[in-house]
Amino acid sequence: MNRFIGFLKKEFYHIFRDKRSMLILFGMPIVQILLFGYVINTDLRDVKMAVLDHSKDDYSAKIIQKITSSGYFTLKQNLKSIDEADAVFQKGDVKLILVFEPEFGKNLIKNNKANIQILTDASDPNIANLEVNYLQGILQNYNVEINAGKSKSFSVQAKTRMYFNSNLESVFMFIPGIMATILMLVSAMMTSISIAREKELGTMEILLVSPLNPLQIILGKVAPYLALSFINALVIVGMGYFVFGVPVLGSFALLMAESILFIFLALSIGIFISTIAKNQQVAMMISMFVLMLPTIILSGFIFPIRNMPLPLQLVSDIIPPKWFIVILKNIMLKGVGMQYVWKETLILILMTIGFIGLSLKKFKTRLE
Repeated sequence: MNRFIGFLKKEFYHIFRDKRSMLILFGMPIVQILLFGYVINTDLRDVKMAVLDHSKDDYSAKIIQKITSSGYFTLKQNLKSIDEADAVFQKGDVKLILVFEPEFGKNLIKNNKANIQILTDASDPNIANLEVNYLQGILQNYNVEINAGKSKSFSVQAKTRMYFNSNLESVFMFIPGIMATILMLVSAMMTSISIAREKELGTMEILLVSPLNPLQIILGKVAPYLALSFINALVIVGMGYFVFGVPVLGSFALLMAESILFIFLALSIGIFISTIAKNQQVAMMISMFVLMLPTIILSGFIFPIRNMPLPLQLVSDIIPPKWFIVILKNIMLKGVGMQYVWKETLILILMTIGFIGLSLKKFKTRLE
């Protein structure tokens, strides 16, 4: 028993001396609890809406004021025509449009009922459904208020139209998110492990003293995985289209060009991880810890970013899949062109240049 106790103490000492083991044992659970605790929030917050008020009377004004004062909706702009709806949704700033019929107030008094149309960007069907339910709840509360103490029953009736995903197919949301997640994790992880393996085998030193310059070494390592990941992207888009019916309404060439850019960014991140990792195990751990959780939780793939606390919203801005998912949804579901995704594309380009620059700097440091 004394020998066993001594052996047990030795094992505890080994664990406590290993900082990586301590990080996995205690650091990861704490980070996961904090992330999930703050991120998983099904309440709506600051939904940007637009209003097309054909009536412009006191009744429509009161309903708008009631909706915006609820704390769930923010009035972003007033529209002049229903023709503006497509362009507003394609920009992505506004998620919901409220349309009042002509002579809304007169119809409510004369006919005891009036109609409102709710137009929603349903590229994220779960959030769109939640937005409509919240808005209908506010309108029902308004009906109760105007009928209080009256013999006649007045009713504001809401009709809903979903843009870009009329049947609220959840797969329309998951295919872009899964594509971004798979390309990021597979590309970055495979590249980081590949170079870390060369370090372990000692062949990296041979490459560093070869006639090839650091940029050529990086491109040589990236090119095969770029081609294989591009095939992966084609398979995902093809399965989404032919198996699940997810459309590609925009330019397929633009979609593939954006995919190549994102894959190149993911591979650049993998190269950078490999330059700071000593072996394959460390490279894999960094890839899983730094990429997997943020990609799934903070990219907007599953949980809406606007519901997160401000610090996490700022962190999400440096998560590459966040921008790629926006690009995918805009091209595939909304059918837009480069004029609507140029900002996200520029961000991905700058991130790629940044990680390539950091990787080159690390390689040059090793050479010196």
